[in-house]
Amino acid sequence: MPFLSRDPGFAPKRPVFAVVLANTMLSTVPGISGAGPTPETTLFTPNLDAELVATGRISSTAAKPDTPTGCPTPSTITRSMMALTGVPHLFINAGLVQDPVVPCLDVYGSPGADPRFSNAVEGAHALYERGRLLGAFLSGCSDMLVLGECVPGGTTTALCVLRALGYDARVSSSFVANPHSQKDEVCRAVLERIGHDPDRHPLDVVRACGDPMIAVAAGICSSYTGQVVLAGGTQMLAVAAVLKALALPLPPVATTAYVRDDTSANFVDTARAVGVDAYYVDPAFGDLGHAGLARYCIGEVKEGMGAGGALFLAALLGHAPQAITRAILDYVAGYS
Repeated sequence: MPFLSRDPGFAPKRPVFAVVLANTMLSTVPGISGAGPTPETTLFTPNLDAELVATGRISSTAAKPDTPTGCPTPSTITRSMMALTGVPHLFINAGLVQDPVVPCLDVYGSPGADPRFSNAVEGAHALYERGRLLGAFLSGCSDMLVLGECVPGGTTTALCVLRALGYDARVSSSFVANPHSQKDEVCRAVLERIGHDPDRHPLDVVRACGDPMIAVAAGICSSYTGQVVLAGGTQMLAVAAVLKALALPLPPVATTAYVRDDTSANFVDTARAVGVDAYYVDPAFGDLGHAGLARYCIGEVKEGMGAGGALFLAALLGHAPQAITRAILDYVAGYS
Protein backbone atom coordinates (compact mmCIF):
# COMPACT_ATOMS: atom_id res chain seq x y z
CA MET A 1 0.00 0.00 0.00
CA PRO A 2 1.12 3.64 -0.28
CA PHE A 3 2.86 5.33 2.64
CA LEU A 4 -0.34 7.26 3.42
CA SER A 5 -3.67 5.55 2.78
CA ARG A 6 -5.23 8.67 1.22
CA ASP A 7 -4.75 12.40 0.88
CA PRO A 8 -6.50 14.14 3.77
CA GLY A 9 -7.01 17.29 1.76
CA PHE A 10 -5.55 19.65 4.36
CA ALA A 11 -2.07 20.91 5.11
CA PRO A 12 -0.96 22.74 8.26
CA LYS A 13 0.97 25.97 8.39
CA ARG A 14 1.54 26.06 12.16
CA PRO A 15 1.15 22.51 13.50
CA VAL A 16 1.74 21.44 17.09
CA PHE A 17 2.26 17.89 18.28
CA ALA A 18 1.08 17.04 21.79
CA VAL A 19 1.00 13.85 23.84
CA VAL A 20 -1.26 13.26 26.83
CA LEU A 21 0.51 11.16 29.47
CA ALA A 22 -1.30 9.15 32.14
CA ASN A 23 -1.30 5.97 34.15
CA THR A 24 -3.99 3.42 34.85
CA MET A 25 -3.40 0.87 37.56
CA LEU A 26 -4.66 -1.77 35.14
CA SER A 27 -1.18 -1.77 33.58
CA THR A 28 0.15 -3.41 36.75
CA VAL A 29 -2.09 -6.45 36.26
CA PRO A 30 0.25 -9.18 34.95
CA GLY A 31 -0.28 -9.87 31.26
CA ILE A 32 -2.33 -6.76 30.45
CA SER A 33 0.39 -4.44 29.13
CA GLY A 34 3.66 -5.03 27.29
CA ALA A 35 4.78 -1.41 27.73
CA GLY A 36 7.55 -2.28 30.13
CA PRO A 37 9.78 -5.18 31.20
CA THR A 38 7.55 -5.89 34.23
CA PRO A 39 3.96 -4.92 35.14
CA GLU A 40 5.22 -2.53 37.81
CA THR A 41 7.63 -0.71 35.49
CA THR A 42 4.82 0.08 33.04
CA LEU A 43 3.89 2.90 35.42
CA PHE A 44 7.10 4.73 34.46
CA THR A 45 6.90 4.22 30.68
CA PRO A 46 5.15 7.55 29.91
CA ASN A 47 7.89 9.45 31.74
CA LEU A 48 10.66 7.63 29.88
CA ASP A 49 8.96 7.99 26.51
CA ALA A 50 8.46 11.71 27.05
CA GLU A 51 12.11 12.09 28.04
CA LEU A 52 13.22 10.32 24.88
CA VAL A 53 11.01 12.41 22.59
CA ALA A 54 11.99 15.66 24.32
CA THR A 55 15.73 15.13 24.62
CA GLY A 56 16.60 12.30 22.22
CA ARG A 57 17.84 10.01 24.96
CA ILE A 58 16.94 8.45 28.29
CA SER A 59 19.35 9.59 30.97
CA SER A 60 17.18 9.39 34.10
CA THR A 61 17.49 5.58 34.24
CA ALA A 62 19.40 2.79 32.52
CA ALA A 63 16.31 1.86 30.46
CA LYS A 64 16.72 1.34 26.73
CA PRO A 65 14.17 2.42 24.11
CA ASP A 66 13.68 -1.14 22.87
CA THR A 67 11.37 -3.93 23.88
CA PRO A 68 13.02 -7.07 25.33
CA THR A 69 12.96 -8.56 21.80
CA GLY A 70 14.90 -5.61 20.36
CA CYS A 71 11.95 -3.81 18.77
CA PRO A 72 12.37 -0.01 18.89
CA THR A 73 9.53 1.53 20.86
CA PRO A 74 7.09 3.99 19.25
CA SER A 75 8.76 6.85 21.11
CA THR A 76 11.82 6.39 18.88
CA ILE A 77 9.62 6.90 15.82
CA THR A 78 8.00 9.98 17.31
CA ARG A 79 11.39 11.41 18.31
CA SER A 80 12.68 10.85 14.78
CA MET A 81 9.73 12.70 13.28
CA MET A 82 10.01 15.63 15.68
CA ALA A 83 13.69 15.98 14.77
CA LEU A 84 12.95 15.67 11.05
CA THR A 85 10.07 18.15 10.94
CA GLY A 86 11.05 20.59 13.67
CA VAL A 87 7.41 20.75 14.74
CA PRO A 88 6.90 22.15 18.27
CA HIS A 89 5.86 19.40 20.66
CA LEU A 90 4.63 19.30 24.20
CA PHE A 91 3.46 16.90 26.87
CA ILE A 92 0.40 17.03 29.08
CA ASN A 93 0.41 15.33 32.48
CA ALA A 94 -3.12 14.01 32.90
CA GLY A 95 -2.31 11.81 35.90
CA LEU A 96 1.05 10.12 36.45
CA VAL A 97 2.39 8.08 39.35
CA GLN A 98 5.81 9.72 39.04
CA ASP A 99 6.55 13.36 38.25
CA PRO A 100 7.87 13.76 34.68
CA VAL A 101 11.54 14.57 34.18
CA VAL A 102 10.76 16.89 31.25
CA PRO A 103 8.50 19.96 31.24
CA CYS A 104 4.78 19.21 30.95
CA LEU A 105 1.54 21.11 31.05
CA ASP A 106 -0.14 19.80 34.18
CA VAL A 107 -3.91 19.43 34.58
CA TYR A 108 -3.46 18.11 38.14
CA GLY A 109 -5.06 14.73 37.62
CA SER A 110 -4.41 11.49 39.48
CA PRO A 111 -3.50 8.08 38.06
CA GLY A 112 -6.49 6.03 37.02
CA ALA A 113 -7.68 3.42 39.51
CA ASP A 114 -8.47 -0.20 38.65
CA PRO A 115 -12.07 0.04 37.37
CA ARG A 116 -12.88 -3.49 38.50
CA PHE A 117 -13.00 -2.31 42.09
CA SER A 118 -13.82 1.40 42.09
CA ASN A 119 -14.42 4.38 39.88
CA ALA A 120 -11.39 4.85 37.67
CA VAL A 121 -11.27 8.65 37.24
CA GLU A 122 -13.13 10.45 40.00
CA GLY A 123 -12.18 13.82 38.54
CA ALA A 124 -13.27 13.08 34.96
CA HIS A 125 -15.54 16.13 34.65
CA ALA A 126 -12.88 18.47 36.07
CA LEU A 127 -10.19 17.00 33.80
CA TYR A 128 -12.45 17.49 30.79
CA GLU A 129 -12.91 21.17 31.68
CA ARG A 130 -9.18 21.64 32.16
CA GLY A 131 -8.67 19.99 28.78
CA ARG A 132 -11.05 22.54 27.31
CA LEU A 133 -8.84 25.33 28.68
CA LEU A 134 -5.80 23.72 27.04
CA GLY A 135 -7.65 23.33 23.73
CA ALA A 136 -8.54 27.02 23.74
CA PHE A 137 -4.94 27.96 24.57
CA LEU A 138 -3.47 25.75 21.85
CA SER A 139 -5.93 27.21 19.33
CA GLY A 140 -4.07 30.50 19.58
CA CYS A 141 -0.71 28.84 18.94
CA SER A 142 -1.42 26.61 15.96
CA ASP A 143 -3.72 25.72 13.09
CA MET A 144 -3.38 21.94 13.51
CA LEU A 145 -3.05 19.86 16.63
CA VAL A 146 -1.85 16.28 16.32
CA LEU A 147 -2.81 14.77 19.66
CA GLY A 148 -1.28 11.52 20.86
CA GLU A 149 -1.27 9.54 24.09
CA CYS A 150 0.91 7.36 26.26
CA VAL A 151 -1.08 5.27 28.72
CA PRO A 152 0.18 1.74 29.41
CA GLY A 153 -2.84 -0.48 29.91
CA GLY A 154 -4.94 2.11 28.10
CA THR A 155 -6.28 -0.28 25.48
CA THR A 156 -8.10 -2.11 28.27
CA THR A 157 -9.67 1.07 29.68
CA ALA A 158 -10.55 2.01 26.09
CA LEU A 159 -12.26 -1.36 25.70
CA CYS A 160 -14.31 -0.73 28.83
CA VAL A 161 -15.34 2.76 27.68
CA LEU A 162 -16.20 1.67 24.15
CA ARG A 163 -18.32 -1.25 25.32
CA ALA A 164 -20.00 0.83 28.03
CA LEU A 165 -20.97 3.26 25.26
CA GLY A 166 -22.47 0.42 23.24
CA TYR A 167 -19.74 -0.49 20.75
CA ASP A 168 -18.81 -4.09 19.99
CA ALA A 169 -15.12 -3.25 20.12
CA ARG A 170 -12.02 -5.40 20.22
CA VAL A 171 -8.84 -3.50 20.98
CA SER A 172 -5.20 -3.91 20.02
CA SER A 173 -2.22 -4.73 22.21
CA SER A 174 1.50 -4.07 22.23
CA PHE A 175 1.99 -7.84 22.51
CA VAL A 176 2.25 -9.97 19.38
CA ALA A 177 -0.27 -12.33 21.00
CA ASN A 178 -3.07 -10.03 22.10
CA PRO A 179 -4.29 -11.04 25.59
CA HIS A 180 -7.85 -10.34 24.48
CA SER A 181 -9.39 -13.00 26.70
CA GLN A 182 -7.85 -11.36 29.76
CA LYS A 183 -8.98 -7.92 28.61
CA ASP A 184 -12.47 -9.27 28.00
CA GLU A 185 -12.49 -10.76 31.49
CA VAL A 186 -11.51 -7.40 33.00
CA CYS A 187 -14.11 -5.61 30.90
CA ARG A 188 -16.88 -8.03 31.93
CA ALA A 189 -16.04 -7.46 35.59
CA VAL A 190 -16.06 -3.70 35.10
CA LEU A 191 -19.37 -3.62 33.23
CA GLU A 192 -20.93 -5.90 35.83
CA ARG A 193 -19.79 -3.51 38.56
CA ILE A 194 -21.06 -0.33 36.92
CA GLY A 195 -24.23 -1.82 35.40
CA HIS A 196 -25.96 -0.81 32.20
CA ASP A 197 -27.38 2.70 32.11
CA PRO A 198 -28.05 4.06 28.60
CA ASP A 199 -28.64 7.52 30.07
CA ARG A 200 -25.30 7.70 31.90
CA HIS A 201 -23.43 10.89 31.00
CA PRO A 202 -20.40 10.12 28.75
CA LEU A 203 -18.00 11.65 31.25
CA ASP A 204 -19.52 9.51 33.96
CA VAL A 205 -18.61 6.52 31.78
CA VAL A 206 -15.01 7.77 31.79
CA ARG A 207 -15.28 8.36 35.53
CA ALA A 208 -16.45 4.79 36.07
CA CYS A 209 -14.13 2.84 33.80
CA GLY A 210 -11.78 5.02 31.73
CA ASP A 211 -8.44 6.69 32.33
CA PRO A 212 -7.37 10.32 32.78
CA MET A 213 -6.12 10.68 29.21
CA ILE A 214 -9.57 10.08 27.72
CA ALA A 215 -11.13 12.89 29.75
CA VAL A 216 -8.36 15.39 29.02
CA ALA A 217 -8.07 14.56 25.31
CA ALA A 218 -11.84 14.85 24.85
CA GLY A 219 -11.78 18.25 26.53
CA ILE A 220 -8.95 19.47 24.31
CA CYS A 221 -10.76 18.32 21.17
CA SER A 222 -14.00 19.98 22.25
CA SER A 223 -12.51 23.48 22.31
CA TYR A 224 -9.67 23.43 19.77
CA THR A 225 -10.69 25.66 16.85
CA GLY A 226 -8.23 24.39 14.23
CA GLN A 227 -7.85 20.92 12.73
CA VAL A 228 -7.38 18.19 15.33
CA VAL A 229 -5.97 14.81 14.37
CA LEU A 230 -6.10 12.07 17.00
CA ALA A 231 -2.78 10.23 16.81
CA GLY A 232 -3.24 6.66 17.96
CA GLY A 233 -5.13 3.43 17.65
CA THR A 234 -8.02 1.97 19.61
CA GLN A 235 -7.40 4.25 22.61
CA MET A 236 -8.16 7.27 20.45
CA LEU A 237 -11.37 5.62 19.24
CA ALA A 238 -12.50 5.73 22.87
CA VAL A 239 -11.84 9.48 22.89
CA ALA A 240 -13.84 9.84 19.67
CA ALA A 241 -16.68 7.75 21.09
CA VAL A 242 -16.90 10.05 24.11
CA LEU A 243 -16.97 13.09 21.82
CA LYS A 244 -19.75 11.51 19.77
CA ALA A 245 -21.77 10.77 22.89
CA LEU A 246 -21.34 14.44 23.84
CA ALA A 247 -22.73 15.39 20.39
CA LEU A 248 -19.44 17.07 19.44
CA PRO A 249 -17.61 17.02 16.08
CA LEU A 250 -15.34 14.05 15.51
CA PRO A 251 -11.71 14.63 14.53
CA PRO A 252 -10.04 12.13 12.22
CA VAL A 253 -7.66 9.50 13.55
CA ALA A 254 -4.20 8.78 12.15
CA THR A 255 -2.57 5.48 13.05
CA THR A 256 -0.29 2.83 11.61
CA ALA A 257 -1.22 0.10 9.19
CA TYR A 258 -0.14 -2.31 11.92
CA VAL A 259 -3.17 -1.31 14.00
CA ARG A 260 -5.49 -1.51 11.02
CA ASP A 261 -4.23 -4.97 10.09
CA ASP A 262 -4.41 -6.39 13.60
CA THR A 263 -6.82 -9.30 13.19
CA SER A 264 -7.18 -9.72 16.96
CA ALA A 265 -8.84 -6.28 17.06
CA ASN A 266 -11.48 -4.59 14.91
CA PHE A 267 -10.18 -1.05 14.51
CA VAL A 268 -11.73 -0.45 11.07
CA ASP A 269 -15.18 -1.70 12.09
CA THR A 270 -15.14 0.26 15.35
CA ALA A 271 -13.99 3.44 13.63
CA ARG A 272 -16.82 3.03 11.15
CA ALA A 273 -19.34 2.44 13.95
CA VAL A 274 -18.17 5.55 15.81
CA GLY A 275 -18.16 7.54 12.57
CA VAL A 276 -14.48 8.46 12.53
CA ASP A 277 -12.42 9.11 9.40
CA ALA A 278 -9.19 7.13 9.69
CA TYR A 279 -5.85 7.58 7.94
CA TYR A 280 -3.28 4.80 7.93
CA VAL A 281 0.48 5.13 7.57
CA ASP A 282 2.50 2.18 6.29
CA PRO A 283 6.23 2.79 6.84
CA ALA A 284 7.04 -0.66 5.39
CA PHE A 285 9.32 -1.53 8.29
CA GLY A 286 9.71 -5.05 6.93
CA ASP A 287 11.62 -3.71 3.91
CA LEU A 288 14.24 -1.66 5.77
CA GLY A 289 16.66 -4.40 6.75
CA HIS A 290 16.27 -3.73 10.47
CA ALA A 291 15.25 -6.81 12.44
CA GLY A 292 13.83 -4.84 15.34
CA LEU A 293 11.63 -2.55 13.25
CA ALA A 294 10.49 -5.56 11.21
CA ARG A 295 8.82 -6.87 14.35
CA TYR A 296 6.11 -4.25 13.87
CA CYS A 297 5.06 -6.29 10.82
CA ILE A 298 4.41 -9.38 12.94
CA GLY A 299 2.26 -7.41 15.36
CA GLU A 300 4.64 -6.28 18.10
CA VAL A 301 4.00 -2.80 19.54
CA LYS A 302 2.03 -1.51 16.49
CA GLU A 303 1.49 2.05 17.77
CA GLY A 304 1.99 4.36 20.73
CA MET A 305 3.26 7.79 21.79
CA GLY A 306 1.46 9.26 18.78
CA ALA A 307 3.85 7.51 16.39
CA GLY A 308 1.31 7.01 13.60
CA GLY A 309 0.24 10.63 13.84
CA ALA A 310 3.87 11.79 13.85
CA LEU A 311 4.49 9.86 10.61
CA PHE A 312 1.25 11.27 9.19
CA LEU A 313 2.31 14.82 10.07
CA ALA A 314 5.74 14.39 8.46
CA ALA A 315 4.06 13.28 5.24
CA LEU A 316 1.66 16.25 5.34
CA LEU A 317 4.64 18.58 5.65
CA GLY A 318 6.08 17.21 2.42
CA HIS A 319 8.72 14.78 3.62
CA ALA A 320 9.13 11.83 1.27
CA PRO A 321 8.65 8.29 2.60
CA GLN A 322 12.33 7.53 1.98
CA ALA A 323 13.39 10.56 4.04
CA ILE A 324 11.02 9.55 6.84
CA THR A 325 12.28 5.99 7.08
CA ARG A 326 15.89 7.12 6.74
CA ALA A 327 15.41 9.47 9.71
CA ILE A 328 14.06 6.57 11.78
CA LEU A 329 16.89 4.23 10.78
CA ASP A 330 19.54 6.85 11.47
CA TYR A 331 18.13 7.61 14.89
CA VAL A 332 17.75 3.97 15.89
CA ALA A 333 21.29 3.24 14.71
CA GLY A 334 22.56 6.20 16.68
CA TYR A 335 21.24 5.13 20.05
CA SER A 336 22.04 1.46 19.43
